[in-house]
Amino acid sequence: MNNQTQSTIDLDFARQVIAGEAEAIHALIGRIDESFARAAAMLYENTGSVIVTGIGKAGIIGAKISGTLASTGTPSHFLHPAEAVHGDLGRVQDNDILLALSHSGESDEIIRLIGPIKQRQIRLLCMTGNPQSRLARHSDVVLDIGRVVEACPLGIAPSVSTTCMLALGDALALTVMKARQFGPQDYARFHPGGALGAGLITVGQSMMFQPTEALPLAAMEDTVREMLDKTEKLKRRGAVMIVDSQGKLSGIITDADLRRALNRHGPRIMEAKTGHIMTAPCKRVTEDTLAAEAMAVFHKYRIDELPVVDDQDRPVGMIDVQDIVAIKIVG
Repeated sequence: MNNQTQSTIDLDFARQVIAGEAEAIHALIGRIDESFARAAAMLYENTGSVIVTGIGKAGIIGAKISGTLASTGTPSHFLHPAEAVHGDLGRVQDNDILLALSHSGESDEIIRLIGPIKQRQIRLLCMTGNPQSRLARHSDVVLDIGRVVEACPLGIAPSVSTTCMLALGDALALTVMKARQFGPQDYARFHPGGALGAGLITVGQSMMFQPTEALPLAAMEDTVREMLDKTEKLKRRGAVMIVDSQGKLSGIITDADLRRALNRHGPRIMEAKTGHIMTAPCKRVTEDTLAAEAMAVFHKYRIDELPVVDDQDRPVGMIDVQDIVAIKIVG
């Protein structure tokens, strides 16, 4: 970078842009009021989808807000306002809510939607900087970002206003998410791909044995021969779970346990009771345990199989270290 270019780049101005946007976002805290509560309640109680619309930069922010809603438990789609009046209003159902973003509240493309929406008695929620605008006057609930000064040198290019819309949209989506008690398992259902989804997959979603399948089980009073007979036709027999008379997990016998017992006792091991050679107590997890947590147990204790038990400590499945590697919990 030459000296002339360096003198042209105003770093102090760049800092002012960030400071101005930060100040405007902080001011939004005071706007989390009864209107915000009503908007959140509308979304929480709604039986349809939240259709988000906006034009220009506000439309880009609207698409992001719609994506955040959809990924956190609130069905949502983005609707381009220009396409809406050329047939795409058919995407909007009578039990949907329309969330319209417009800083001025007077964008022609947005205003044209008010009539058709009101004719169908679809509820209208808006996010604007002008609570006296036509959009605000015809909305059921208004989220007012306040009068803001854009950060660009001309005071024109959307910057502070769109940043405030984004922050307020996040606050709305995540507040509704919290009200729904939307948890890690729910999040993983909507994010099956990528590191986020993999990190939130549970043991129940990844274990090798499903509820309808026979489990590798043997009783403590079974002989090793009987245990092998019971589990001969089961898939991936790397371990057998040993249960007591009440069906609760008592221990586990792995291939390694069997080899060690065979070395010690020879052929006589076939008539030994499983309760005598099992590893007990053994590590275990539940279906709700995150697969990432199960992987930590595998690493810490250098084991390859983990019994999966219910709240009564009865086996409901088994997870193998390869199951977790397959869903790329580790890179």
